[in-house]
Amino acid sequence: MTPILEIRNLTVSYDREPVLRAVSVSCPPGAVVGVIGPNGAGKSTLIKAALGLVPRESGEVRVGGVDVDRARDRIAYVPQREDVDWDFPITALDVVLMGRYHRIGLFRRPGPDDRAAARALLARFGMADMADTRIGELSGGQQQRVFVARALAREADLIFLDEPFVGVDASTERTILRIMAELRDAGRTIVIVNHDLSVVEKHYDLVLMLNGAVVAYGPPSEVFRPDLLRRTYGGRLVAFEQRGRQAVVRP
Repeated sequence: MTPILEIRNLTVSYDREPVLRAVSVSCPPGAVVGVIGPNGAGKSTLIKAALGLVPRESGEVRVGGVDVDRARDRIAYVPQREDVDWDFPITALDVVLMGRYHRIGLFRRPGPDDRAAARALLARFGMADMADTRIGELSGGQQQRVFVARALAREADLIFLDEPFVGVDASTERTILRIMAELRDAGRTIVIVNHDLSVVEKHYDLVLMLNGAVVAYGPPSEVFRPDLLRRTYGGRLVAFEQRGRQAVVRP
């Protein structure tokens, strides 16, 4: 089976200082892939480099067997909250409609079918009544629901989520996790950067443990171990529960 995402020997440097070193990873269709690691590990850089948002020093990225630049229509991206201008005067419905632009074109107006699809997505996220509300007037959790809905509007095969649970309420987190599972079951692949280790075993099919380079990659049952966590987090305190047992990595 052709991987939906294949990253080969990806190296990225900022001011000649390597952030990612020879990262290789392959993601199959129909999987939720978690990317974990400490601050500064290169998690967000990995996504941005894969998307071409930051330059790659070396390496290649393929989507569905072709170069990523030829597969843009198959990709959706939800950036970190800090990368979004929340004061921009646009409604929740308008944001979701942005996900349809690759179908309707930048200079064409959305038609009734596009608006119906966008409203249906807002309803799926429990946001039907907020369609005409400006994005800056929504809560953090509501804003994130809208941006994930925009990603779904692209009907993409590969969806990148960069720390989608930061600053959101528990209800929003449960909603996003539920929809991620539905997308996976429909054959989509989700690559998600997340700091919350407690959701790894329950919600991710594969885990990429990253700290500048790949520490481990595989099913949580195989790689989510104290020794690999220690290597990933560099001795920082990490605590988690696995199958009812408490495991702690101490400095």
